[in-house]
Amino acid sequence: MKIYRVFIIAGLASLTLLTTCSTSQGGGGLNLFSVEQDIELGKQTAKQIEDDPKQFPILPERGNEQIYKYINDITSTILASGKVDYADQFAWEVKIIDKDSVLNAFATPGGYIYVYTGLIKFLDSEDQLAGVMGHEIAHAARRHSTSQMTKVYGIAALSSVVTGNANPGMLEQIAIGLIQLRFSRNHETDADNHSVIYLCESGYNAAGAAGFFKKMEGQPTPPAFLSTHPNPGDRVKNIEGKAQEMGCGNGNTYTERYARMKRLLD
Repeated sequence: MKIYRVFIIAGLASLTLLTTCSTSQGGGGLNLFSVEQDIELGKQTAKQIEDDPKQFPILPERGNEQIYKYINDITSTILASGKVDYADQFAWEVKIIDKDSVLNAFATPGGYIYVYTGLIKFLDSEDQLAGVMGHEIAHAARRHSTSQMTKVYGIAALSSVVTGNANPGMLEQIAIGLIQLRFSRNHETDADNHSVIYLCESGYNAAGAAGFFKKMEGQPTPPAFLSTHPNPGDRVKNIEGKAQEMGCGNGNTYTERYARMKRLLD
């Protein structure tokens, strides 16, 4: 079973580089991109995904209104926490990718969120899915993707891309590299912590993301982003410890409701 994390950034050459660089949130370090460029990157990435149905077979909303409403309600609950950066600026659009073999979700810069049917079917309860979505929302809201891009490719290379001066080979190389982009330890921990922060007063079990990592530990071939640092066991301890530290309480798992929703994908 092939499990992977996807970050495809398309149309970079159409962006205009601002004269100053920003400092990334959550994890620190230089971020070459502005918030406005995160938004533009998200739009163009979403279009690229939409134009590639072979790799990203998006479940149509028409005929699947109930499951989409369910997913959007989870997203709205997280955004209503008042803790999500750029809650009113980023798109926060959710699409379901119809691929049962992939246990994953991802978010692009600018707040476009993608959840695979394989992940929805794999998880056991709504709080687990909410925890994963909170984690991915945090990656977008804390601008981890563009911060990591700056670190991996360097200012000179990205400057040439965003100003339209890169040769086609450089653009292709960066795009291919971004498919397998991995976040740093600080970014992953920051996203885990913010998943708890978002869910703490939502009515959900705030440590819902820990359930995802517990299940993934039992997989015979864990994905690359779980086999590196921090390891799943440490992440479970961190997430549960953060929820305890914040006094979040037990919250709800909504297991039965989740089971009913999963059946909509059968």
